[in-house]
Amino acid sequence: MRSVSAGTRVYVTCVVLGAVAVLAPLPTVRVAWWIVVLLAVLYAGCERITLPRGPRAAGIPGHAVPQGMGTFLPVLLAGAFLLPPPAAALVAVPGALLARVEHRPRGLRRVWRAAQFGVAIWAASRVHWALGGRDAVVAPDFPYALVPAGAAVLTFCLVQTVLDGGILALAERVPVRAAWRGLLPRSLAPVTVHGLAGLMMAVLWRSPYGPVAALLVLLPMYVSCWVFAQYHRERAAHQATIRALVQAVDIKDGYTRGHSERVGQASMMIARELGMDDRRAEVLRFAGILHDVGKLGVPTRLLRKDGPLTPEERRVIELHPEYGHEMVRGIGFLGEARSAILHHHERLDGSGYPYGLTGAQIPEFARVVAVADAFDAMTSTRSYRRARPVPAALAELERCAGAQFDPGMVAALTRALGRYGWHPAVTADTGTPLRGGVCPPAAPADSSRLEGHPTNFAGRRSP
Repeated sequence: MRSVSAGTRVYVTCVVLGAVAVLAPLPTVRVAWWIVVLLAVLYAGCERITLPRGPRAAGIPGHAVPQGMGTFLPVLLAGAFLLPPPAAALVAVPGALLARVEHRPRGLRRVWRAAQFGVAIWAASRVHWALGGRDAVVAPDFPYALVPAGAAVLTFCLVQTVLDGGILALAERVPVRAAWRGLLPRSLAPVTVHGLAGLMMAVLWRSPYGPVAALLVLLPMYVSCWVFAQYHRERAAHQATIRALVQAVDIKDGYTRGHSERVGQASMMIARELGMDDRRAEVLRFAGILHDVGKLGVPTRLLRKDGPLTPEERRVIELHPEYGHEMVRGIGFLGEARSAILHHHERLDGSGYPYGLTGAQIPEFARVVAVADAFDAMTSTRSYRRARPVPAALAELERCAGAQFDPGMVAALTRALGRYGWHPAVTADTGTPLRGGVCPPAAPADSSRLEGHPTNFAGRRSP
């Protein structure tokens, strides 16, 4: 577990104090407390029984987040439409504190989430009531009733975005320029749908049909969230499969420990720069993470050999892309990633392996992973040498562009690094000495085909 930084603890403490401040007027608020209790129990039950929130939302630190119906918001938003702001904020607190939390520090995650939701719902309720939303719920006049409700939903999303971006910057160490990027657009549409359901609940609650009719609104929303939960569970299974394969490779070849994750990270940066949609970008990340999985089929004595490799040993190691392709052939969700695993050692000039493909014959994903692979090899610190600076690594990639690497992919990585910088999550810490540059002009073709990094740079055991 990564330790929680002092800055993160201070940030969480400030948000908690904000939540305490918005709850402070509760003793003086006139409200039907049975409504508060009922909504709080409903939300707490939803938190306990359904789905996990998406990765990185409210993470302290790491990608895993509390389990529960974290994206099921109709109950909270109905509270914002029905109750005074402090009472509406209170509805969120028990459910957040009781939510399932898979990763440590569990207590801090629960407290953070309770404070975050409390402040966001309080703000949404304040805006809703300030715009006359209370009267619009009691005597609904559509479409006017949608105005305060829409403003409340937007306020909720804005507060969540501001708070989530802060925790990403502090706990996840995401660059400040990128921490808030895309958070609001991604949350606005789903929260709006839940807000409409919450508004329906509030209107029915205040109607002659009463709370029972209002609770019926939850049924279709619950079913849709259950379906969404199945998607998240399937995605979690995919992640677990990939994690197990990567751990197996890391155990077998300590030289590349952490390398796979960093190649996946660099591949994702290139994908974003190329304008790939989220689905393809995620598959490309899988390709980067699994590009060396074929090492599981290579004898360990060759991977850990200290001296030069014989031609026969080199040919065995050069089979690892084909081994990897065979290993993942039946994993349907990898899609295009399988071709990248097979072809990420190909070169534009045809001197690569396993099939000597040239130019556009090499799949796009393979050309991306080749650049990401070489970049991480150059910028990773090993026990036998210091990492190259990022500008020096990019200069070497540009020197080899056109012969070994796709110039478009090199340019995309350069732009992405200029925009976001390079902040690898892990660093390999073991290895064996290597010699040579990335693509020396006079290097024989055979000596340039080892380990998935350019030329002798990757061929740390070259004669």
